[in-house]
Amino acid sequence: MKEILCNLHIHSTYSDGSGTYSSIASAALQANVDVIILTDHNVWVKGYEGYVQQNGQKVLALTGEEVHNQDREPQKNHLLVFGAESEVATYASDPQQLINEVARRGGLAFLAHPDEMDLPIVHEDDISWVDWQVKGFTGFELWNQLSELKTVSRTLPQLLTNVFFPEKMSVGPNPATLARWDQYLAAGQHLNAVGGVDAHALHFNLGPLKKIIFPYEFHFSSITNHLLLTEELNGNLEHDKKLIYTALRTGASFVAYDLPAPSRGFSFTISNDEAIASLGESLALSRGATVQVSLPAAAELALIRDGKTIYQSTAMDHLAYPITEPGAYRVEAHLDFQGQRRGWIFSNPIYVMKGKNGGNQ
Repeated sequence: MKEILCNLHIHSTYSDGSGTYSSIASAALQANVDVIILTDHNVWVKGYEGYVQQNGQKVLALTGEEVHNQDREPQKNHLLVFGAESEVATYASDPQQLINEVARRGGLAFLAHPDEMDLPIVHEDDISWVDWQVKGFTGFELWNQLSELKTVSRTLPQLLTNVFFPEKMSVGPNPATLARWDQYLAAGQHLNAVGGVDAHALHFNLGPLKKIIFPYEFHFSSITNHLLLTEELNGNLEHDKKLIYTALRTGASFVAYDLPAPSRGFSFTISNDEAIASLGESLALSRGATVQVSLPAAAELALIRDGKTIYQSTAMDHLAYPITEPGAYRVEAHLDFQGQRRGWIFSNPIYVMKGKNGGNQ
């Protein structure tokens, strides 16, 4: 497997971001990101996809879309769309019809910031997902950095601290979204998670105080998606897009907060006597089925099955753990950074199915 870094949910001057495609790509190059997926509001920007090279480095810029019904009041139900390859905002008034159309076009649909709060200090509304009857979506935006700002900034001093010292802000995904994801997994749904920075690089002005919330460079060094590709990127746009979207479609990825410590090299597999499964994959339960986890550094580690923690340790970098029950298994890792416990790694699940005879083999 080839591991690459992908940053997504990014806004440019084509909607309400402050950066051009060129300046955003330059910021990604500074952060050593391999792929960025821009998702402007209700506009699919054509003609900008491709590799951007600078000083011997390159980043692949892809174009998706964040779709929502602009006529709905209050605003809700934002959908991140990747790989549809054409405009789908005309379907925004009906979330299920929108999801169906994205699927028909071979695209991916992730519910954006499913659970968030308003931020009345700066007149920002709660734009959670509310239509929970929908089906057929690819997964959830598990961790959204701009939504987290709204959650942890309930007073003006908190907001100013988080704006001027953003490295002190992020602690992890919204617990409600984590719990919601686990409920779907426990019910047998195969749904993937991505992490989104929701980058706008907004210009904040309060009297003499002026600040960018948050610079693209900061976003690209924080919440990332580590994709596990079946082969190397080779520079061909269509070939590489297919690899990237396949990883996002199948859940061959994990969400990481790379600011406290690099997460590259994290590994999570489950093996039995006949097969080995990695992120997003399935295997049948049999005797000898064992979870193997390797972390790049010692951290608090939790193994979770169908939303229930079945193993937890305060400081370790390797785990070998036998399992005897089917279910959706995922891994979380936390570590301390600047005096606070923070989420570090959140894996997509590995699905362990009942054995051939309906139980353990």
